[in-house]
Amino acid sequence: MNQQILFNDQFEIDMQQQWLRFNAMVSGQQVGCYISVPSLSHLAQSPLETELQIGQAFEKYRFDLEDEAETLIDEENYDAQGRIWLQHDPI
Repeated sequence: MNQQILFNDQFEIDMQQQWLRFNAMVSGQQVGCYISVPSLSHLAQSPLETELQIGQAFEKYRFDLEDEAETLIDEENYDAQGRIWLQHDPI
C-alpha cells in the first residue's frame, strides 16, 4: 500500500491484561499496535515480570517491532477493533 506510517516514542503497559501498546499514525489516524507480554517475553528470551523489564525489552526490540507493525498495517491485518497484534509465541 506504500503509505507513510509514523511511530511516536510513547507506549503503555497493562499488567492486568498482559499487553504492551504502542501507536502508529497512519493517514492521520492513530492505530494501536499491541504485543502480549508473553509474546514479548518469548522474543526477549527472558521472563518479563515488572513494568520496568517489559519497557526495557520493548526499547531493545522497538525497531524490529515497528517494522513488523508496519508490515501488518501495509497488509491491513487489523482486528475487529482496528488494532494490530504482533505475535511471537512459540509454535
